[in-house]
Amino acid sequence: MITSIHNPKIQAIRKLQTQVRARREEQKFVIEGVRLAEEALQASWQVHEILFTDQLDERGKNVLVGFTNRGVPAEQVTQEVMKTVSDTETPQGILAVLSLQALPIPKILSFILVLDAVRDPGNLGTILRTAAAAGVQAVLLAPGSADAFAPKVVRAGMGAHFRLPILQPGWEAIRRILKAPGINLHVYLADSAAGSPYMQVDFCLPVALIVGGETGGTGSESASLADDKVHIPMPGGSESLNAAIAASILIFEVIRQRGR
Repeated sequence: MITSIHNPKIQAIRKLQTQVRARREEQKFVIEGVRLAEEALQASWQVHEILFTDQLDERGKNVLVGFTNRGVPAEQVTQEVMKTVSDTETPQGILAVLSLQALPIPKILSFILVLDAVRDPGNLGTILRTAAAAGVQAVLLAPGSADAFAPKVVRAGMGAHFRLPILQPGWEAIRRILKAPGINLHVYLADSAAGSPYMQVDFCLPVALIVGGETGGTGSESASLADDKVHIPMPGGSESLNAAIAASILIFEVIRQRGR
């Protein structure tokens, strides 16, 4: 049992929780809680190690057994140590260190989402959760967006990371993906007022949606990629919507049209 908060393993995990650089150098990230642990187990994600406490409930113990049966090292820690290494105020008694890996993008694309400078972790996680639920084929995070594997993003994503290809490429790589020969994606840029109302756009064709962040919206790189603009009418007179709300409305309009 690990009883010291100064244990090197605990310090290393804490770095993964707090530092983007550590996550990228180590190619690892951390998940917490029974629900996310279940998702990782079901997805057969590569897990490096598990920490748990004696506060783990029966459901959590079943998940722990599932991992140990696959040969994943698991170590008990004290409640104090778990609180130290946790990013939440009330840890659920289980924490896992996972490989930071991106699922492959499908070769044939018909529905992809690009996020331009979505910096709020909660909003980003919510968008990823929505995209996964709607069957978006991939999400590309442009430079300036929050780290997709930050603890708050992972929690808000509710398992989206295990079902959805999430990449954080540069603009040139995004351009290559969207404009690759034979892809034929029509790229729509979400704007606060310009372009066609979203209900009047034909989303049954292969599309890429670009949605900007909460403060600055989209930038010049996004504009250079767009074939057209689309907006969400707001009769109430608001200037803009929360990025997660706007993305959700547009994503499910695509689903509505294609299910018609």
